[in-house]
Amino acid sequence: MSIFIAILGLALLILIHEAGHFFASLAVGLRPRKFYVGFPPAVVRTRRKGIEYGIGAIPLGGFVSIPGMHRPIPHDAERRFSRAVSEAPELTGALDRVKRSLEGDDLDAALATIDDFEQGMGEQKLSPEALASAEKGITELRDGLGPDAYWKAPTWKRLVAIAAGPAANIALAVVLLTVVFMTGPVEPSGTVASVIAGSPAAAAGLRPRDRVIAIDGVSVSGDEIGDRIAGSEGRPLVLTVVRDGRRVILPPAAPELTDTGYRLGIVRKGVPLAPVDAFTRSLRWTGTITREIGIAVGRLARGEGRENVASPIGIVRGSADAVDQGAANYLLVLAFISLSLALLNLVPLLPLDGGHILFTLIEGARGRFVKREVYERVSVVGLALVLLLLFVGLSNDIGGLS
Repeated sequence: MSIFIAILGLALLILIHEAGHFFASLAVGLRPRKFYVGFPPAVVRTRRKGIEYGIGAIPLGGFVSIPGMHRPIPHDAERRFSRAVSEAPELTGALDRVKRSLEGDDLDAALATIDDFEQGMGEQKLSPEALASAEKGITELRDGLGPDAYWKAPTWKRLVAIAAGPAANIALAVVLLTVVFMTGPVEPSGTVASVIAGSPAAAAGLRPRDRVIAIDGVSVSGDEIGDRIAGSEGRPLVLTVVRDGRRVILPPAAPELTDTGYRLGIVRKGVPLAPVDAFTRSLRWTGTITREIGIAVGRLARGEGRENVASPIGIVRGSADAVDQGAANYLLVLAFISLSLALLNLVPLLPLDGGHILFTLIEGARGRFVKREVYERVSVVGLALVLLLLFVGLSNDIGGLS
């Protein structure tokens, strides 16, 4: 059951990421063609206002299809229409016209040649495979040349659509941390949970359920007690507590020096934070975790810290362990993974979101599009690095199982 919950959690993170892309694209007028929970084959699907919504048979996250991520090129037509042309050579001329039109800047003319190819295709007897490939190609080319194609949109719209995925994961991490801080025993209170046997607090007669309200006659809050004890430098302290509704002053107790500083031997109960305080702390934690992940990535770039890289196997195993330790621990781990997923996607390498953001900024500064060949070559390098990290993570996880 723990493994199942861990896998569902990871699937949720991916789904949230894709939902960020989907809703941001809709908001800026880039109408996605598909939004799926899970991956195909589809178990259930429906179409509303030109968008196909579905539930896939593989319940691992989801995906969104935004039309025209790149400007169509002749190779796109060749790849989709070649089987139809091989079965019906009469379509060769129509395919050549489509390819030539895609090399020019007249998009209306390109759409017209696609219409001509479709009309000619309807007059031929094609196998179901060739027909399906050609029809898919026609849809892709029309989407890629249409008014809501991603590559034709203003720079700011493209940035919003792409950055929304990582932003959704960051927002989820903040929400999860806020929930943990609002519901868990986060902040130490003045109420004593237990007293360590043989400690100065035990010798002074402190009991569980006592509530410390003052030290040396000065009122203290729950978050001040630890600082007052640690700063005593071993000087005897007089604790005032509330016990069974009565105010009790205990004999002086001298804190002992331990590896972590001066301590009386008190274990205090924790209390949740107020909503505003919980949200503020979640933002601080998000910033701290982001900084630490950035440092870890920098170490990896220098060839250090590879033993800390985990694959999906290790992530699921760690998440399952957190499930066994309780809901709060699991939500903390899930928040950390969500933030890690966001930051990994923001690395400026294609095909990651960060790579698309970088190229969008470059194209916006240059005023013209980067050639598709450049995208593909850079994507090969980025994909190789991602696969290398996956391999390192797998080797670490498999080694950890032995």
